Amino acid sequence: MATVDYYSVLGVSKSSTAEEIKKAYRKLALKYHPDKNPNDKATEDKFKQISEAYAVLSDADKKKQYDTYGSEDFRQRFSQDEIFQGFDLSDILKDLGIGGGACSFSFGSGGAHFNRVGGQRATRQGSRMHSPFGDDLSDFANDLNYNLSITLEEAVLGAQKTIIVTDTRGKKREVTVKIPAGISTGKKLRVVAKSSIEGDIYLHINVLPHNIFSREGDDIYIGKSISITEAVLGTTLEVPTIDGSLKRIKIAPGTQNGIKIRLKGLGVPKMAEGARGDQFVKIAVLIPPKITPEQEILFKELSRLGI
Repeated sequence: MATVDYYSVLGVSKSSTAEEIKKAYRKLALKYHPDKNPNDKATEDKFKQISEAYAVLSDADKKKQYDTYGSEDFRQRFSQDEIFQGFDLSDILKDLGIGGGACSFSFGSGGAHFNRVGGQRATRQGSRMHSPFGDDLSDFANDLNYNLSITLEEAVLGAQKTIIVTDTRGKKREVTVKIPAGISTGKKLRVVAKSSIEGDIYLHINVLPHNIFSREGDDIYIGKSISITEAVLGTTLEVPTIDGSLKRIKIAPGTQNGIKIRLKGLGVPKMAEGARGDQFVKIAVLIPPKITPEQEILFKELSRLGI
């Protein structure tokens, strides 16, 4: 399905209540359900569209993320399986008196068709998809899976990348994709097809290791080394951040080995919330492997003084 506004699809507003959204969907489902419009591809596609819209807007968490990111970004961040996760139309359809159970869509070389499955959940069998709500709006046989490696900076800050993919017909396609800020390894981005012939592209994200930064959840870590005297007396350090800037931090007198200094709000954007994590500077106090005779005298004097 091309990028559309879910609120417009259901004819509701952002301020509509859950009951109003449900009422709008029930009215449209009754009108566009394929049982009411047999062999009508246009109404079949419309039913799929309103079902996807309701699957998102009827779920408080999905609705919040949709409102935060907008239609295009939301559909890039969430696969079709994730959009319909936990969504079941069977009760609503029974209330409307449509059939004796849930309906499904089958995707294959013959296009999309409706079947009765009695409330089964979606399962993939080869290039065919069966679902109680019609989970996809394109032919799964033409969908592509593509592994996309990105840098840590691209994952944290977001980016736009252009890639070349080869579809199931051997045709090369140039695709530009927006990498949302805060994405992590294992996430999938969906590039919606312009037509059912092309199929959608699912980008499986892999974030490459960084030479100085590491990521733990929504936080960024970097290590900095200081000398014994700097740890004892205190000092000031310049620390790089993941967004490319430098921050000056104070190392307090008496700083211990392994202590972490927090740089608030300089970590990874939290995809579901809009806020950012933190960056932490982990301090390592260096012990010199060798010391000069003069340094040895000074350390012995410090030892005598109880340091």
